[in-house]
Amino acid sequence: MGVTVSTAEPGVVVVTIDHPPVNALPVAGWFALADAVTAAGRDPATHVVVLRAAGRGFCAGVDIKEILRDGHEALVGANHGCHAAFGAVYDCQVPVIAAVRGFCLGGGVGLVGNADVVVAADDATFGLPEVDRGALGAATHLARLVPQHLMRAMYYTASTVTAAQLHHFGSVYRVVPPGQLDGAALEVAKQIAAKDPRVIRAAKRSINGIDPQDVHRSYRYEQGFTFELNLTGAADEVRDRGWAGGQADDRR
Repeated sequence: MGVTVSTAEPGVVVVTIDHPPVNALPVAGWFALADAVTAAGRDPATHVVVLRAAGRGFCAGVDIKEILRDGHEALVGANHGCHAAFGAVYDCQVPVIAAVRGFCLGGGVGLVGNADVVVAADDATFGLPEVDRGALGAATHLARLVPQHLMRAMYYTASTVTAAQLHHFGSVYRVVPPGQLDGAALEVAKQIAAKDPRVIRAAKRSINGIDPQDVHRSYRYEQGFTFELNLTGAADEVRDRGWAGGQADDRR
């Protein structure tokens, strides 16, 4: 469990998130994911990476129980870990295909928003419930999936969108039944892996180089407000109200 790495086809490395029950990663899990994606991209034999998840959803974000238990140390660790994992996907030397099914929340959106290609099951939903947890972050990545005003509405209301909606916006490449997800992601991966890897690696650098937004800096800017909310006690009050009202986060 945790993060596993396998080879599906020549040149195709599959990185799987497997942290039951909802793939809410603890601090160590985020860093392990960052290391796995980075190492895969550095290997000259890798042409493309598929990022997928085991279980009933792609990723429910950070392990909030770890933060509640360990306090600010875990909060800082989670923020650094998310920054490392999101950055590893974006900076991976080869294209990263995200294969998403079920829920994709919080940190899951951070991973998918930084991926090169998104293939999703028709049961996939995407959203940032951060404001309901007294936190902020990953608006940077949600803005890469949906138009600006929809991103703002989703952020303020903590609402979600479906894979079909993202396909309409062009941010999800293909939508398939859940049972066909891995096969569909692998099909796209094989198409990329068949290209000259020197050209594909150069293409990845080139596309990142013309990106209109520095995703590393903008995400760190967002994280500063998360720290502020926690230092002032506002985040604790929001989380306490949620737990007292029976709306506890399922990220555990």
